[in-house]
Amino acid sequence: MKTDSTISGSEMLLTVIAIRLAVLVLAGWSLVLLPRQAHDGAPACALALATTIETQATSNIASLHVSDPAFDDMLLHD
Repeated sequence: MKTDSTISGSEMLLTVIAIRLAVLVLAGWSLVLLPRQAHDGAPACALALATTIETQATSNIASLHVSDPAFDDMLLHD
């Protein structure tokens, strides 16, 4: 009596999918069960991020004025 112990490709694929699904479920439940951090009214990084974005936007617009006269003209008419 000879038994064939190899698994087919579909069995291997289903096994990999089941393992990945189990890992995702465990990760999801661990995130749900972790205690939430207390937040104050306004996070400190939001102001710094807004300032950085505003500075980048201003510098990008200034560079567009120099390099693209059609865009500059469009902004003047708005």
